[in-house]
Amino acid sequence: MPGQKASEAARREQILKAAYEVALQRGVDGLTVRAVAARAKLSHGLVHFHFKRKAQLVLALLDWVLATTSILRLPEDVARIPQPLDRLRAALEQEMGRLSREPRRLRLFFEYWTLGTRQAAIRLRISAELDRYRTAFRAMAADVLRAKPAPFAGVTPDGLAAVAVSFINGCAVQAMIDPEHFNTDEYFAAVHGLIEHFAAAA
Repeated sequence: MPGQKASEAARREQILKAAYEVALQRGVDGLTVRAVAARAKLSHGLVHFHFKRKAQLVLALLDWVLATTSILRLPEDVARIPQPLDRLRAALEQEMGRLSREPRRLRLFFEYWTLGTRQAAIRLRISAELDRYRTAFRAMAADVLRAKPAPFAGVTPDGLAAVAVSFINGCAVQAMIDPEHFNTDEYFAAVHGLIEHFAAAA
């Protein structure tokens, strides 16, 4: 029945949120069905109904983390900005701010990244999502290059998209290292100053 399916989807989301909290405290290696059941205030058997083995739970949590971390969702006000370069800048500011506010989630992402060096299933999932994230910026980068080709001589949409994503990732890493003192506005101003200096030198 449709109502029953919706209830199962909600229960699965409840389990994944509990798994996320457990993984933040104990790491992915410390993720157990029993610990997740206790956190979600569900029976051990009910968690096993949705995730037969710990490996299934680990991969499902990875998908959940990726869906809430590495998917670009531009608000309407950003998507409607007419000038491509201004639109790209707004997207960068949004993503730098979003990821820098979630240092614990990013730390968990890097833990999965480390696991991916040993587990192909994890590595392939992460690589696919990172490719999709960069591709989302590629369309904006192509618009920028069509609108302002002169400042970006020799730059391809892929190259500009890679730089944009590098800025975002670097910002997120710095926020993870020192969350109390990191300031997104200062980071962006510093990047802008360096670019202007490099452009003048060139």
